[in-house]
Amino acid sequence: MRRVEHDLTDEQWSALKEAWGGCAYCGATDRALQRDCVLALSRGGRYTLPNIVPACGSCNASKSNDEVTGWLRRKRLDEKAFLLRHHEIGTTLDRRFAIEPTSPE
Repeated sequence: MRRVEHDLTDEQWSALKEAWGGCAYCGATDRALQRDCVLALSRGGRYTLPNIVPACGSCNASKSNDEVTGWLRRKRLDEKAFLLRHHEIGTTLDRRFAIEPTSPE
């Protein structure tokens, strides 16, 4: 983990929590939120603005290092709504924090 760049700031984390308004997966608003990597660290993810969402402890533990879309389907959560919202929030916060979009290789 030390060899990978992790650059999520406290300000970005606060903005993510505010933008999502609860758990990014189940929508829970009555629990503490944890940083969850959409692409797990074990799969090459990093603690960066585009890869982190707020998750309740239950969703974070359940998802573990699973691939997010497969996990959402298994849990019968709204995959399309999550992906659209993740994109919208990401686009807004990328502009706010002047993050350059990544291009496919």
